Amino acid sequence: MYIAIAGNIGAGKTTLTKMLAKYYGWEPRFESVSFNPYLEDYYSDINRWAFCLETYFLKEDRSIFEGVYVFVRNNYERGDLSERDFTTFMELFDLMKSQMKMPDMMIYLRKSVPALIAQIQKRGRGYEQTMQIDYLKDLNDKYEDFIFHKYEGRVLVIESDGMDFENNPEDFRKVIDRVDAELFGLFSENNWTK
Repeated sequence: MYIAIAGNIGAGKTTLTKMLAKYYGWEPRFESVSFNPYLEDYYSDINRWAFCLETYFLKEDRSIFEGVYVFVRNNYERGDLSERDFTTFMELFDLMKSQMKMPDMMIYLRKSVPALIAQIQKRGRGYEQTMQIDYLKDLNDKYEDFIFHKYEGRVLVIESDGMDFENNPEDFRKVIDRVDAELFGLFSENNWTK
């Protein structure tokens, strides 16, 4: 089973991936953050490193759709990817998309910008601390458009503001109940909205 977890920077994707993998016995796959050769350069000079970073992510085992429809689109619209680079990237994406399997389900960790900021400050990654609020807001807007208007697969939306599934077992139980209902049909899917 292929489950993708989507969400903005600081939404809790890595934490939830680890917890779900342990709970269900799934094999986790993570986007490369600690070993990414472009990430710090990207945050210091987005315009210079946007194409390199996005191409690196495209080759990694991350949600290819999320990367393109959120991050690449955002970099292009902000002027950090040229028309030429954007066109080249989208051609590469189309080639790769034809070869890949769609996730069986995408879990979208929906989180407000203030909650994202609090989480980013809490985890303390140096290169994230100078991130502009409007950048996070733009990404959140792109996530909303991606999830509700562009993505054609099955989506489970988790409203994660105020949730602490890592430290609060009840919050994690709520997530598990939702995943079970969606994957194993324990409740009518009409009980949950996309």
